Amino acid sequence: MENYIGRLLDNRYEILEVIGTGGMAVVYRALDHRLNRAVAVKILKDEFSRNEEFRRRFHAESQAVAMLSHPNIVSVYDVSHSENADYIVMELIEGISLKQYLEKKGNLNWRETLHFSMQIAKALDHAHSRGIVHRDIKPHNIMILKDGSIKVADFGIARVGSAKNTLTREALGSVHYISPEQAKGARVDNRSDLYSLGVVMYEMLTGRTPYDGETPVSVAIQHINGGARRPSELAAGVPLGLEYITMRAMSADPDKRYSSAADMLHDMEEFRKNPSLTFMPSMDGATTVVPKTPAVVRSGGGMPRSEAERYAAARAAKTGAMTPEQRRAERARREAEKAEEKRKKTMIIAILSAAVALALIAVIVVIAAKSGGGSPTDGTVSTERAGEVQVPNFVGEPLDNINPDDYPDLKIDLQHVTEAYSDKYEKGYVMDQTPRAYDIVKSGREIKLTVSMGKEEIKMPDLVDMTDDNAMATLQALNLGLKIKIKDESSKDIRQGNIVRTEPKAEETLESGQEVVLYVSLGENKMPNLKGDTEENARARLNALKIGVQIEVLYDTSDEYEKDRVFRTDPEAGEQLEPNQKIFLYVSKGSGKVRVPKVIGQSRDAAEKTLTDLKLTVVIVEIYDDVEPQGTVISQSILPDTEVKEGTQITIDVSKGKDPSKTEPTAAPTEPTEPTEAPEPTEKQPDEPTEAP
Repeated sequence: MENYIGRLLDNRYEILEVIGTGGMAVVYRALDHRLNRAVAVKILKDEFSRNEEFRRRFHAESQAVAMLSHPNIVSVYDVSHSENADYIVMELIEGISLKQYLEKKGNLNWRETLHFSMQIAKALDHAHSRGIVHRDIKPHNIMILKDGSIKVADFGIARVGSAKNTLTREALGSVHYISPEQAKGARVDNRSDLYSLGVVMYEMLTGRTPYDGETPVSVAIQHINGGARRPSELAAGVPLGLEYITMRAMSADPDKRYSSAADMLHDMEEFRKNPSLTFMPSMDGATTVVPKTPAVVRSGGGMPRSEAERYAAARAAKTGAMTPEQRRAERARREAEKAEEKRKKTMIIAILSAAVALALIAVIVVIAAKSGGGSPTDGTVSTERAGEVQVPNFVGEPLDNINPDDYPDLKIDLQHVTEAYSDKYEKGYVMDQTPRAYDIVKSGREIKLTVSMGKEEIKMPDLVDMTDDNAMATLQALNLGLKIKIKDESSKDIRQGNIVRTEPKAEETLESGQEVVLYVSLGENKMPNLKGDTEENARARLNALKIGVQIEVLYDTSDEYEKDRVFRTDPEAGEQLEPNQKIFLYVSKGSGKVRVPKVIGQSRDAAEKTLTDLKLTVVIVEIYDDVEPQGTVISQSILPDTEVKEGTQITIDVSKGKDPSKTEPTAAPTEPTEPTEAPEPTEKQPDEPTEAP
């Protein structure tokens, strides 16, 4: 996937470097040239991009997440497909993951744990209120900023991944935080996120996850069975109240967890105000706070106690805060509970033994029937308990396809179904059922179905002449995550500060995350705010004033506004206009800056064209070079990836080939020659003879 480095996606996002790799995608640091800001770009891996259904879900989920706007959630700026790459553009976080932080510090103190946990819960509360379940809360997806605040990443993406992954293919890093219902492949809701948050809190408090094993399956089974040790048994200084919040969130039974992130936040806030508090569950599942004192043991030693009472009794016994009478009562209660557990285990063993015996008998009966052994039965044996039946899964099925006669052991009333709007299920499809799929119920149980009415069509309200504050409140109350923009406009009919018109108009259908523009009156013949408008729209708005203004357009560079957008006007917005007044519109030619490419190794003509097209002034110097062939660029005066202004001079050195003035060295003889004998000296030879070579 590193082949994306250096590429420009959608002529906007320049991929710079890899900053992370996950199971489905690779995350890159990139530069958004349009807004001149650093961003993170997550690009789907090739094997997923080739799957059309996966790509469709990836884009749908990402667009839904882009509606989220919360200080503790990593913002999604853009979702796109370009050059065979499916990607999302996100806020670039300068910080480390909670996982890295835990690896460095081990476990955290309870104050730091609470500080991080409350921010995660706030992020979940915001997402859940908009129908988005994360499904993969773990320290790896929680980023810690330098100021100590956190941001949760990868909202909604885990749901896409679940289409491909099975439990055995899950990374160990994820299965340690998976909820029991996820491990069983059952239906998941917001309580699954709360379970994972509880596991993260457990790890922060103790420095370890509640369950571990050699394989993902073994870890998942432990999540399903429950029974993790209390944090206070593994780390000192864990307050009783925070331990209760953690363990309640981690309950294997979703119905025993917090019903919402808001409820969990409530208990966190109560504990934050007074760390000496603990919590006592009430009959309706809510909690009340009680002082952190030794729990008074009820009379009647064998009566079951709540989790909070168990915590209080255990902690009080550990600290020696009980009176002798309370300790004796506590011992009696523990012995009674052990006896009760032993009785239950004995009963379970007996039931299992009986079940095995019945199964053997059934096998014998079947074999006898098949072999003609004279069995009075027809050879079939029911493995279900008498009078009980498993509930089928109707969710996702068209209501018209469900025939009550196919389910004689259940009562399915198709005439009195509940109807509700749904963004997920098409009209006429079952979106929910009670009891849930695969539950074991008594024969004759009534199955209640909720059927989708399709997406709810929400119309644009009529906001004309409404104050801008009231108009904003009206739109926000629709809970569509609308992107609302305010623009000023002159109006003689609508008083200043009220809405003149809207885009879209009243009664038009609104979509989630749609952009809505509110035009607010400046009063009569006032200069509207045209910044960010195209030249065409700006002209149309000025001509709509019908006072004969004269428009002159000037073009200049702008670092703030993209090309072809108005970035300044004269007169400025809000000033009174006169008939036939001259108005100057300053339209952006772009930033006027370019990023220098690497042209070394290119031919002279190709390099010159590349640089000239970028409006750089090219100076060519030809030099001899013994390595590069003639006409090849061997150096450039400005380093690649440097941002410069248009018109900047850049010098490139081009090879002229080898220097012809340099002579080639002669080859040495392959074999030494025999030395010749020196001549005899004569009188005419004054010098001594030299030694033969």
